[in-house]
Amino acid sequence: MTPDSEHAFDPPFRIGHGYDLHRLEPISPAGSGKPLVIGGVEVPQVAEPPVGPVAHSDGDALMHALTDAILGAAALPDIGQLFPNDDPSNQDRSSTDFLAEAIRQMRLGGWQLANIDLTVLLQSPKLGPHKIAIRERLAQLVDLPTDRVNLKGKTGEHVGPVGEGRAIEAHAVVLLCRNSQRD
Repeated sequence: MTPDSEHAFDPPFRIGHGYDLHRLEPISPAGSGKPLVIGGVEVPQVAEPPVGPVAHSDGDALMHALTDAILGAAALPDIGQLFPNDDPSNQDRSSTDFLAEAIRQMRLGGWQLANIDLTVLLQSPKLGPHKIAIRERLAQLVDLPTDRVNLKGKTGEHVGPVGEGRAIEAHAVVLLCRNSQRD
């Protein structure tokens, strides 16, 4: 008996959790550095100097966490395995590509997204003014109604790397359900 055949129960739901963190560094006046993109939306900053993620790709920590949550729930390889940070083809690559591939593979496995719950930890800028745009963008990318994509913004309360403005963290939880259209 193989380990998989021991378990005849195939649950109709799966939960996945994803996490990502990127160091933030000032963007130079000459334009070097990456803009702060959160959930596919470039977030403007009033702080001086503005900061951006240090990353091989575009550094969208929220989209990376969401991608990993989907991959994890579907028991697929993680984002680092699918898109290694030492592969030159991933240099400055848009995280929408990563998310699209996770969605594609999830669907091939017979799963569909039910809902998404996201948390971003960032001292500054505040996410409040951008939450609707981020939720709408992510809902569009994953083909869900906006009311099934939730986003919470938290600060680091001036403690640790997030609170000192040196990092952005993101957590994502997804619920997958069996696709009823599955063959």
